Amino acid sequence: MQVYLVGGAVRDEQLGVPHKERDWCVVGATPDEMIAMGYRQVGKDFPVFLHPESGEEYALARTERKTAPGYHGFAFDCSPQVSIEDDLLRRDLTINAIARDSEGNFVDPYNGRRDIELRLLRHVSDAFAEDPVRILRVAKFAARFRHLGFSIAPETLELMRTMVANGEVAALVPDRVWKETEVALRGASVRTYVEVLRDCGALEVLLPEVDALFGVPQPEKWHPEIDTGVHVLMVLDQAEMMSTDLEVRYAALTHDLGKGNTPRNQLPSHPGHEIRGCKLIRDISERLPVPKASRDLALLVAEFHTHCHRALELNAGTILKVLEKTDAFRRPDRFEQFLIACEADARGRAGLENRRYPQADFLRGAFAAAAAIDAGAIAGENQPSRIPGAIRRARKRAIVEYQSAP
Repeated sequence: MQVYLVGGAVRDEQLGVPHKERDWCVVGATPDEMIAMGYRQVGKDFPVFLHPESGEEYALARTERKTAPGYHGFAFDCSPQVSIEDDLLRRDLTINAIARDSEGNFVDPYNGRRDIELRLLRHVSDAFAEDPVRILRVAKFAARFRHLGFSIAPETLELMRTMVANGEVAALVPDRVWKETEVALRGASVRTYVEVLRDCGALEVLLPEVDALFGVPQPEKWHPEIDTGVHVLMVLDQAEMMSTDLEVRYAALTHDLGKGNTPRNQLPSHPGHEIRGCKLIRDISERLPVPKASRDLALLVAEFHTHCHRALELNAGTILKVLEKTDAFRRPDRFEQFLIACEADARGRAGLENRRYPQADFLRGAFAAAAAIDAGAIAGENQPSRIPGAIRRARKRAIVEYQSAP
């Protein structure tokens, strides 16, 4: 029995970046032997064990053989005869196919350390094409390591395009698509994840509503970058700098979906794109397991981001309507997320990334004024049926006073 440190921990050590967990590969053992040594089996598809003391994962070395389309269509061989080189061969990228033994010696049969030096994401073998999840993983790694100068090897990108053309991506299960997309949204350089998926053709299959935005023009007066898809990438950049919240970043990705189906005779204007975008956000949420909090904020930003941009021009009644529709009085934290996403939208424009956005602070002030009214006192002075109206009028007056203050 031999034990090797494998995968991300070895890769990240070579890159000089911190890693959160360590994975181990065991060669020359059987499940019964692992259990006899106190390891606890947790893997369903193939034997994975938890160390009795550290709790770290130890997987038996394995090979895999494609048996059916999609993510689950594999048969595994975990016999003691499987070597560490065999196990590394099944991995996706060369930088993830490096092992280190207990004495610190590297096992690197596919030149992963060389590709780390070259800053290349390169597939280990043609077996890469058997698992469509690997397209998502390459896009995720391209985003994660963009700041280190990594790019995708041309032959790997071409293989990804072939996989899309062969329909492999269409077999991906929704849970896995969202899982990888969520990791990318929470990480760095979200735009790179989108760009890679688009470059290989997978974005059109997985998120056609986003893919449809590229090449759609907008008025140059408001959008010097013109292309709606480019604008969305710029908004993602801004959202990434302003917030680590998944909800804000997802709202940034989806806020302008309605512009993707604007009638051609109305371009470059996009009347009604807000409501059309809400329908498309719901379509995505029916197709993928998007968390309710992310979906709900995305719907609010899609419908009301133009109201936020015009906040300084709105009358008190319309401002109150926005506060009510966004449920600001009960969900102030989400209202703050709404404002951040709207500001990211305003800054996500070519040459306007650093301009001021006083609308957000103005709406924060209007909300604070409206929320400060004494609802309890109003309730005590009115019959139950009249309380909601009385509170609403008081809030509106408070907003009017806030607007008129010097």
